[in-house]
Amino acid sequence: MRSRYSAYTLHDMSYILSSWHESTRPDNLSLDAQQNNQWIRLKIIETSHDSVEFIAYYKVQGKAHKLHERSRFVFEQGSWYYLDGQTDSQD
Repeated sequence: MRSRYSAYTLHDMSYILSSWHESTRPDNLSLDAQQNNQWIRLKIIETSHDSVEFIAYYKVQGKAHKLHERSRFVFEQGSWYYLDGQTDSQD
């Protein structure tokens, strides 16, 4: 989870896609809408065997926002892959 957050802060589309499970991975991904996001911090709320609930805090043009998500992961061939997530975006 933390590595994917870091990839979003760095706009590392290659890592984001490679850490996404092939069964749910989009064909392409655009981070254009997030280019002006200033990611501030990641707060892990709860973890279980295959899920992580987190809040990611960020600013856009000086206004604070947060993204609240429960992400599901699957472990295959020695690596964890993002499967999907349920979001609750909040300002």
